[in-house]
Amino acid sequence: MRDPRLLAKPPVCRLGCLVLVRNPCGDVLLVDPDYMDGLILPGGAARPNEPPHEAAARHLLATTGIARRLSHVLAVDFTPADRYLERLNLVFDGGTVDTDRLTIPPQHRSGLLGAHFVPEKQLPAVMAPAQAARAAEALTNRAIPLLLHGQRA
Repeated sequence: MRDPRLLAKPPVCRLGCLVLVRNPCGDVLLVDPDYMDGLILPGGAARPNEPPHEAAARHLLATTGIARRLSHVLAVDFTPADRYLERLNLVFDGGTVDTDRLTIPPQHRSGLLGAHFVPEKQLPAVMAPAQAARAAEALTNRAIPLLLHGQRA
């Protein structure tokens, strides 16, 4: 039985869907958005009712030209509300790619200044502290499968 009170005013929480991609040397792919300081993992917000693995794959393809089927999560990061709404960030395992496969769209379409593979040890120098901590945690974790209604994504 559905309780209409549960659907009357659902909680508001943004879902960030990020991807950790490495090159054969183990460097991490980061994008350089024009709307913030520092580099970040590629990805973005899910649309309403969009499965997170599909949102992450959509953003990865749109910003880097890399097509991936994403099914495993490396890290989950909850960020409390500050100047934005609270958000839950999922970091997906994007595997390894060759650097010649990157296709960065023009800044006026993507909002990106570029993309770079960065050695793991340099992440704290080029990312905001919370972003670098999220990436570092994802690098050390073993991937777990994403489930949608109890089935693997």
